[in-house]
Amino acid sequence: MAAPPTESPHLMPAFWDSPLSHGINVFVGLVLCFTMLGLGCTVEVSQLGEHIRRPIGVLLALVCQFVIMPLVAFLLALAFSLNDVAAMAVLLCGCCPGGNLSNIMSLLVHGEMNLSIIMTISSTLLALVLMPLCLWIYSRAWINTPVVNLMPFGAIILTLCSTLIPIGLGVMLRYRYTRVADIVLKASLWSLLVTLVMLFILTGAMLGPELLSTIPPSVYVVAILMPLCGYAAGYGLAVLFDLPPNSRRSVSLETGCQNVQLCTAILKLAFPPQLMGGMYMFPLLYALFQAAEAGIFILAYRMYRKKVLHKPDPMGDGEDTDITYQRFHDEDFDSSYGAVTVSDPNTIMLDPCPPDPTPV
Repeated sequence: MAAPPTESPHLMPAFWDSPLSHGINVFVGLVLCFTMLGLGCTVEVSQLGEHIRRPIGVLLALVCQFVIMPLVAFLLALAFSLNDVAAMAVLLCGCCPGGNLSNIMSLLVHGEMNLSIIMTISSTLLALVLMPLCLWIYSRAWINTPVVNLMPFGAIILTLCSTLIPIGLGVMLRYRYTRVADIVLKASLWSLLVTLVMLFILTGAMLGPELLSTIPPSVYVVAILMPLCGYAAGYGLAVLFDLPPNSRRSVSLETGCQNVQLCTAILKLAFPPQLMGGMYMFPLLYALFQAAEAGIFILAYRMYRKKVLHKPDPMGDGEDTDITYQRFHDEDFDSSYGAVTVSDPNTIMLDPCPPDPTPV
């Protein structure tokens, strides 16, 4: 086992007891609530029956988020001999449900949006039970360490349960006030990177290199490799399920994109700050690398589509491309999930339709 990183004996206690630390706690909690509210706004009540009858999205969410990613986090923590605190931060991030950043990414690669959204919602709900279970199973490798002995499963479950309230409010907004839900959804999605970067800069600027120097180099390597492994494993799983190419891209992005807001909130609110030290920065590092790697993936796909397949960009026709059910193009949806039709501005129906040729 690698020795724990040395920390300034005066820096950490002074920081965690400072108004800045308490302000960051409040900020993280508000960001998590707003993110979950936006996630709830993606739920279309009229479509839930279809997903219950054909629960492929739920099954994929379970395998991707609570089999593949926890295992990837566990193996990377062992391979790089992370100390117990760093290992728990990595495991916690790996056991988190999918983040709705993947919905933006799926849209940009012309992915199957119904599948992406139902995977995000399903993994968030499944996390109430499976996230503590995965943490308990994989933390056995560090069973005699203080961070595992103090593992606050009760606080983790309470934090997860608290996300149900904004999700429920989001579902109600979508059902009763569609236009308001559209606004909340767009605001929550496009504010993700901004808030994460702001949090990273705020903490880094106040503490400078002293805090970041407490994070071992191996943790930075893990933060780079984890999203890559998730993207690759998710794509491989989609190939195994024989899904069409647009669904494969969605599953890949959904697997690698974690809910780092939830991970940050749990690290900040549930674990003793003097114990975790600078490791609460790991979700922020993961967020930056997962976004950068997904950006490379998106750029490569768009270049391949334009240069090799010679296909026009459906999002470049000047039409509205807001992330709402009403405004998706027909080709954005896998026909096996049905087609979205609009009878009036406030009514959305999911109708079955004959299969189309496999999208690319």
